[in-house]
Amino acid sequence: MTKMTKRFLIFAPLASLVCACQSTPQEPTLKEVKSIAERYADVNVAIAEGYKTDNKCITAAMLGFPASMGTMGLHYVRRDVLGLPDKPVGRVKGTGTHTDFRTPAMLVYEPQPDGSLQLVAVENLVFAAAWHETAGHKEPPKFHGRTYPLLKDDPATKVDEAHGWEPHYEQHLWVFRDNPNGVYSPFNPNVTCRHNKPLAPAPQHSAH
Repeated sequence: MTKMTKRFLIFAPLASLVCACQSTPQEPTLKEVKSIAERYADVNVAIAEGYKTDNKCITAAMLGFPASMGTMGLHYVRRDVLGLPDKPVGRVKGTGTHTDFRTPAMLVYEPQPDGSLQLVAVENLVFAAAWHETAGHKEPPKFHGRTYPLLKDDPATKVDEAHGWEPHYEQHLWVFRDNPNGVYSPFNPNVTCRHNKPLAPAPQHSAH
């Protein structure tokens, strides 16, 4: 065996290890998340890529938290990424376990006085049952070591802490609006739903 062959055999495992490490996907930084998502500042781009909204602007008070904590905002959702059924019955339940913020499952906007929307955050949402029972994860999803907050309705309270959804983990990243509560907080006091215009109810047609 030549010296070169011996040298190759010694360093080959190390080279393989280095390649394996380099091929492991890394979580994006907040700066990278912001840069990638900037194109959604125009909500029409989001709509063209399949994001949809139920036009509900969520506040902390709506979920039973102090109003001073602020607002979640108006969400535009990729239903396919969340694995949502076309016509949900009862609580919203999905199969999504998506956690890559390079392609966020949800975009968060703040309604403006002139009727336009301003992008303030991105979000990923993971259904607890799909994450633990289907995907087999024992620990909650995390982003850079931070555990996603769990939203689960408490039947003993008057409000719906999960806003009509099955228990789920959701993580906001406030990369487009400064948040005194922190960039990872669910709510932002610097965001308001004051100018949101709910969809008008469908007209009731009388039978003939």
